[in-house]
Amino acid sequence: MNDGPDWRPVKRVRAFEEVVAQIEEQIATGRLRAGDKLPGERALAAALGVSRPSVREAMRVLEAMGVLVANTGSGPEAGAILAGSAGPALTGVLGLHLGLANFAVDDVVETRLLIESWAVEAAARHASEADLDRLRTIVAAMDEPDVSAERFNEQDTEFHTAIAELSGNALVATFMRALRDTVRRHQRRAVAELGQDTGALRADHRAILAAIEARDPHAAAEALAVHLRRAYPNVARVRRDESPGEG
Repeated sequence: MNDGPDWRPVKRVRAFEEVVAQIEEQIATGRLRAGDKLPGERALAAALGVSRPSVREAMRVLEAMGVLVANTGSGPEAGAILAGSAGPALTGVLGLHLGLANFAVDDVVETRLLIESWAVEAAARHASEADLDRLRTIVAAMDEPDVSAERFNEQDTEFHTAIAELSGNALVATFMRALRDTVRRHQRRAVAELGQDTGALRADHRAILAAIEARDPHAAAEALAVHLRRAYPNVARVRRDESPGEG
């Protein structure tokens, strides 16, 4: 039985969106790589059959996304170049969405547990003496008797992002940097709930550091899990007895 035509809405795409899509396709296929220079505005408009304002708008969008770096001026050095580092752009985009509260607190804290558990294990295996000195300096700053709550939070955040960086995985470090501002807000709440009684949190950081110094990945991950359970007792996903990866 013929039920008649199967109509579907026509997708309207503005010209600059098609320019962006074509550049994304060239990147996905490997025809464009980091550091490559795009054709000039006039040449790209002619090649794609669109207006120069459409190309200009596409360049603005891609620059805002951190995909392109525009060289102003004229001559052979002018034009847009594909960014060599995705870290700042990815950090910015994730940070904005986290700031808009598009992710629940439980999701953020569970993501921290997953990322940091792996990162702290990697740090325990690979951290150099200079890396350990960096962590020791941060922990010592948190242990100062007259440290303010704001200073404690800053050092706490630095400690956790440093561990992610010491993992040796640039993408993990980027994710943690993106989480940093949201994590800081949660940390402030946790410290405020504890009042001046931050002794347990300080001890947690010392335990994490000690496990890294001992080159014990399992103990480091367990110390981290204990710390997050203490800091976020109302987050059900970290309020469990088993260590990360078990059970």
